[in-house]
Amino acid sequence: MIPENTERILGMLDEDALVLDVGGWAAPFNRATHVLDVMPYETRGGLVPGGYGPGPERFTKDTWVVRDMCDREPWPWPDDYFDFAICVTTLEDVRDPIWVCSELSRVAKAGYVEVPTIFSELAYSRTEACVGHAHHRWLCEIEDGELVFMHKWHSLNGDWRVRVVPRWQEQMTLEDHLQGLFWEGELRARERVVIGRYPTEELIAKVRERFQPSPLELRLKQLRAEAVPRVTGPLRRAAERALRRARG
Repeated sequence: MIPENTERILGMLDEDALVLDVGGWAAPFNRATHVLDVMPYETRGGLVPGGYGPGPERFTKDTWVVRDMCDREPWPWPDDYFDFAICVTTLEDVRDPIWVCSELSRVAKAGYVEVPTIFSELAYSRTEACVGHAHHRWLCEIEDGELVFMHKWHSLNGDWRVRVVPRWQEQMTLEDHLQGLFWEGELRARERVVIGRYPTEELIAKVRERFQPSPLELRLKQLRAEAVPRVTGPLRRAAERALRRARG
């Protein structure tokens, strides 16, 4: 979670506030009084042992609800049961984030969600040969206080034009990786439905506006991408050396 937003949340909560963490299994929010996740209580903290934020844990095994958050059945709490709810780096993973947002709105009076940015989802990994995380289903944006989800097409993995390459990743700040949204009363969310041509050119424009690659660098990247299927060994290494020289 973005550190300053963590501090803001902790500062907002009264001592007796009921707090729900949705999808918090990997790094449960210790201030949460309740957790909803498909994974069981005993396996919590898979990425952050001991949880996230100052301890001790407020939730217990009895307040940890194991279920599929997208099962289209109302979650087991009445309207406005919680004073606050969080859902951090989860919505991009699940099959029905719109439903999850609607249930967050129903069971909580206010809350906070955090999702990866477009730049994070397009960050290229040579080891995995894909952009972003392979298990993410959605590209997420925040527009006028509303979450907008667009299906992450597999074709993006093979398109050199949208890649945020490792050299550019070194320039990225935390805000380039994560974006957060505080909400009260209603968490607005919708899907940007793509019918026909995928808006790849729009994504390319966003990447180039942020990282400002030179025309020469783009041309060399294009040549390398076109040559990769045919070039191996010494020729590929020579092309990579030329690209490094062009970068200075």
